[in-house]
Amino acid sequence: MRSKQERFNWKKFLKELAVIAVPVALQNLLTTTGSMIDTMMIAPLGENVVGAVGLCAQFSSLMFSSYWGFVGGGMLFFSQYWGAKDEGSINRAYGTTMVCLVSVGVLFASAATFGPGLIMRVYTDKAVIQEIGTEYLSIMGISYLATVFATGMSALLRSTERVKIPLVAAICSVSSNVFLNWVFIYGKLGLPAMGVRGAALATSCAGLVNVGVILLLAKRVGYPYLFQLRFHFRWSLPWLKEYFVKCFPILCNELLIGVGNMVINIVLGRQSEQAIAAIAVFRVLEGLVIGFFAGFSNAASVLVGKCVGAGELNVAYQRAKRLVLVCGVTIFCLVLALMALHRPILTAMSLKGESYRIGVQVLSVYCIVAVLRMSNWIQNDTYRSAGDAAYGTILEIVFMYCLLLPCVCLSGLVFKLPFLITFLCCYIDEPIRFCLMQRHMYSGKWIKPVTEQGKAELAAFFEKKKG
Repeated sequence: MRSKQERFNWKKFLKELAVIAVPVALQNLLTTTGSMIDTMMIAPLGENVVGAVGLCAQFSSLMFSSYWGFVGGGMLFFSQYWGAKDEGSINRAYGTTMVCLVSVGVLFASAATFGPGLIMRVYTDKAVIQEIGTEYLSIMGISYLATVFATGMSALLRSTERVKIPLVAAICSVSSNVFLNWVFIYGKLGLPAMGVRGAALATSCAGLVNVGVILLLAKRVGYPYLFQLRFHFRWSLPWLKEYFVKCFPILCNELLIGVGNMVINIVLGRQSEQAIAAIAVFRVLEGLVIGFFAGFSNAASVLVGKCVGAGELNVAYQRAKRLVLVCGVTIFCLVLALMALHRPILTAMSLKGESYRIGVQVLSVYCIVAVLRMSNWIQNDTYRSAGDAAYGTILEIVFMYCLLLPCVCLSGLVFKLPFLITFLCCYIDEPIRFCLMQRHMYSGKWIKPVTEQGKAELAAFFEKKKG
């Protein structure tokens, strides 16, 4: 029997979880709601416009996959050094992370600005969708640098438990995006109607608003780490080696998964126009679930990573196990609510007839697999924050390239099976990975501190666990 003092404090845990997860979830829900409103506002322009903008969003997702390895690695260091109260190392980790993020942002901004037509030809073989997407993407490239700056700053703020600043910035950004959509798309306040180009311009301007508000509020409250430039680049070879060794598995994971998702989107982009439109709307709704889940993900990184950094390894272990349970139950409730409201949502996003039917089928499948998918995701994020960036990475890459991609390509391109079967193949690996991730969770082998406090307690943690 455990003593009363050793029992897990659910009340304290849920309170700390809510303090971090709720603002982050609200921020991401605001952003996703903005994307939904974007889709609704361009819906009157036609089903092909909705499909084209949806495919452009997949290129943005590829950029996300390319830089998220550095964000995930950065948050590993931010949260553990925050637990250890090592301000110099927090600054150094932030400077390294931002240099990597900006490099990725410049690469994708250049590709979108100077080669949008080539990008669209990769994603779909429908000429009319290619033309619309080219117009949209050539302007969207402007927003990519703002995106990486905002992402890096938000990751640092969340990891150091300053979650309100990104939330307020998101409110301002989404509000400005909706207003500017109304102005630019339909030509209000004396401006010409720009259609899909106006939607891209509004999104780009909103990205700049996001960055500006974060900097303004951080300066106002006296938050130090964003502005201490002279400390951001105090690197040494041993430091850079440790940083990139930890980041490398995460980077490989995100890049290879991003490429795999691009292949999946290429297959889906060669289905019927109705299926393309349905998938574009589904991606927006999927973003709603992922955005809500991101609150748990960030909370996992902070609540677990901070404890590991401070040497409280058993607390980190107990928290990690319960995070999976809370996340799974919450996501299940969310997808049920989404399914209950599917009719007005899909109709408002211009789906009708065959595209509406496909949209309902896709949502039905997602309601089943979303819980497993998000549970796998939060376990991987938990491992990363505790210092184990390899296990989840290897597992996800192996299943993506050995099982998932062959099934999707064969069903969608070779055997030309019904679209729903091809879509179902996109999630065929989730149940198997969930079982393997749970086994690793209970082993505790994912706890790998980078701070001296954490390393000093590692042997005692495993000795106690054996006992």
